[in-house]
Amino acid sequence: MILVTGGTGMVGAHLLYHLALENEQIIAIYRNESKLKAVENVFSYYTENTNSLFKKIIWEKADIEDTISLEELFQKHKMTEVYHAAALVSFNPKDYKKMRQANIQGTMNIVNFCIDFHVKKLCYVSSVATLSKKVNQDFLDESCDWNPEEKNYGYAISKYGAEMEVWRGTQEGLNAVIVNPGVILGSGFWKTGTGDIFSKVYKGFPYYTEGITGFVGVKDTVKAMIQLMKSDIKNERFVLVSENISFKDLFFSIAENFKKKKPYKNVSESSMKFMAIFDKIRCLLTNGKPLLTEQSVKSAHSKTYYSSDKIKQELSFDFEPISTTISEICIDFNRDK
Repeated sequence: MILVTGGTGMVGAHLLYHLALENEQIIAIYRNESKLKAVENVFSYYTENTNSLFKKIIWEKADIEDTISLEELFQKHKMTEVYHAAALVSFNPKDYKKMRQANIQGTMNIVNFCIDFHVKKLCYVSSVATLSKKVNQDFLDESCDWNPEEKNYGYAISKYGAEMEVWRGTQEGLNAVIVNPGVILGSGFWKTGTGDIFSKVYKGFPYYTEGITGFVGVKDTVKAMIQLMKSDIKNERFVLVSENISFKDLFFSIAENFKKKKPYKNVSESSMKFMAIFDKIRCLLTNGKPLLTEQSVKSAHSKTYYSSDKIKQELSFDFEPISTTISEICIDFNRDK
């Protein structure tokens, strides 16, 4: 039996669909029942046979931070494989402690129960945020280990800490694979994450930056995860990036697919830093959430390139072009609006 954590998130929802195609029963945990409808909606992008596939999933209320609920879950169901996709993602410095609790402590709990209940294999969804560029290395890959001397931000620190829990588990006999996706693009969650980018561009968002990073479609992400779990590969990690493109090209491509006006205001890094100062003042006065942070400004303007040669070679894996991914997501967006 297969367990999926984070099943009500974008990666988890798309993963559950592909697992349901091949497996009779999947366990997925949730904290808020209202989010299950969004998962069912993701299934509808793929097929009209939504109900029968969705019914293959056994939903259990549990929290990766709550060892009591997890222990009851593992005792109730004999898990053979675990896909751990649950995580808290935030650029807000105020969320640092929450991210450590969810991402590090939560992963520690999952790893411990996988060991205690003799799970055959674990797949952990990490991030390219845990990779650090080496001197004279143009592309970041699996060899680019974490550098504690760098000025790392909260989310990256928490994901690195979670990876250390997985590697600790492998030293205690657990078979595991880690995937390090770039920025994941996918359908179904239009108010959060990258889904919010599609919503903003559709509404005529005027701004863009020329920073470059690695992007990957959610379909490729879950396809890689499933193939790695089916393979004999264990105790290794894999960068998942389809292409390295600029935010400008991403925004322009989305606008073209929507037949909307392209963003036309190139925001410089200095301008964004200036706006971030005023946003910080606003947050102090109103106790609101930041719209811009030091890390988000840096991410919008830095130019970082990633290589997925390892998974291409070891699994003969082919990534979908980002232009195709964007086109498919825009079709789903238009269907939902």
